[in-house]
Amino acid sequence: MGEVRKLQKKLRQIENLEIKVSLTPEEKIKVSKKAELRSRLAEVLLQLSGPQQTEGIVGKEEDKMKRQVEEVTEQHVAQSPALKIAREKRRKNEEKDGSKTDGAEETHAPPVGPSEEEQEDAEFRSLRQTWEKAKFRLRFLEGHSDIITCVLSVDNLVISGSRDTTVKVWHVPTATEQRNLGGHSGGVTCLNAPPPEYCRRLAHELDLPDKERFVLSGSTDCCVKIWALSSGQCVKSIYTFNAVTSLCFIPERQGFIVTGSDAGKLQVWSWTSQESCQSVNAHLDSVTTLQSHGPLLFSGSAEGRVCVWGLSNEGPEPLRRLHLWEPEVTGCGGGDGLNGRLFLSPRGDRVFLTCGKASIRILNWRTGVVTRLTNHSSTAGVTDYISQIPGLLIGSCFDLATGESTINLFSVPQCKYLVSLTSSSLPRILCFAAWLTASGDHRWVTGGRDLIVWEQLPGNFKKRGDVAVRRDRRLEYSLLDSDRDSEGDRSDDDDEDFMPQGAPETVEPESSPWLRCVLQ
Repeated sequence: MGEVRKLQKKLRQIENLEIKVSLTPEEKIKVSKKAELRSRLAEVLLQLSGPQQTEGIVGKEEDKMKRQVEEVTEQHVAQSPALKIAREKRRKNEEKDGSKTDGAEETHAPPVGPSEEEQEDAEFRSLRQTWEKAKFRLRFLEGHSDIITCVLSVDNLVISGSRDTTVKVWHVPTATEQRNLGGHSGGVTCLNAPPPEYCRRLAHELDLPDKERFVLSGSTDCCVKIWALSSGQCVKSIYTFNAVTSLCFIPERQGFIVTGSDAGKLQVWSWTSQESCQSVNAHLDSVTTLQSHGPLLFSGSAEGRVCVWGLSNEGPEPLRRLHLWEPEVTGCGGGDGLNGRLFLSPRGDRVFLTCGKASIRILNWRTGVVTRLTNHSSTAGVTDYISQIPGLLIGSCFDLATGESTINLFSVPQCKYLVSLTSSSLPRILCFAAWLTASGDHRWVTGGRDLIVWEQLPGNFKKRGDVAVRRDRRLEYSLLDSDRDSEGDRSDDDDEDFMPQGAPETVEPESSPWLRCVLQ
């Protein structure tokens, strides 16, 4: 596995370099080796994927590979903790049923309906079958000149922020650019849309119509701007004194804007007055994710730390820290992640975490217990983004070996794998937003190198969709109880052989600046 990790690290460096606006001659040489490195990585992974072929195997090469994958899958399933638990449970039930038949005066209970477990299994199978038949049409929205770092949806509009310093508003039904919100002098790193009731309060204060919607944007120019969507005008601007790397809105009391900085600081601002309410040095590195969940706020940073905050009713400062989990607990520390960015999505007592590795971490934020949900069948995959919509956990995955980008769907709360969605030449996905149409169909928007709208087609649609739906059997038993990192997830930063031959001594840091958006 040593060579695999070395090749993966080289490809990580190249992926980061390719996003840069300009390259030095030395960097161009490194980038030119990507195809060679990717080919070698694929070759090594194939050699490690299963037992050696024997002379008894005949047929086409693809048939041989299929047999190898099935053998590996069977071995993986046999060793799966989930399957072992299921077998043990079935054995105990059989012993219990057998003991009942030994008695001569056994009374037979009347037949009952399906158990809760059987009902859940039936619902899961129905959901899986629905997604196996899903069809999507992809539409590219062209207009940004640099990486799209953040997206969100408001009604029939998509709002996107880019490293090119602009915020753009798109009309989804016609796939056209409606407005270009130019005003930032640095890359746009984050977006948020306050709920309608809080928009009405600000609209009333500004003598705007009650139906006005507002959008917040944060940038490396140290500003948070509030935009009126109907006119595209910036109605308020907050100077934070720090490059803004993340923000969110807390819909409690009068409403609060929370910003995270490149130096690890959290700042809380009043929605009504836009004045500072609180400032706290919460993290040791860039705050890469902020998510509100009811009266709770979750923050995560590049060093792998996760904090849970509650809204305080006492004192002048609105936030008080409830829990702090260090990277040793979350499993998101170290330099082996592709991008140095931790992203989280809370659900009840659990928080789903991604940090550029093949698996999704699931942290119980009350107890600190961590499990892992495999999002890729090999260590060549990296997870950039996760999101939740009703009944679904969505994880993006990028394959370093092939350059293929995929969206994996899992059912929640069970965290059971459903299907994978991909398309030819689908770019790496760095941000995601989703909503349902009036007819109940899904519409998604993904950002990265390209801004793409995913439109689910009706079930009776005759033509073939733009997205391939497939199942990876190796992800079916992917929920691991162990909180220890797998061998492929461990960092090898001390291995000097990771550096390409002829590379200068100063190597680009693994914590990618284009994803953390610390662009001054």
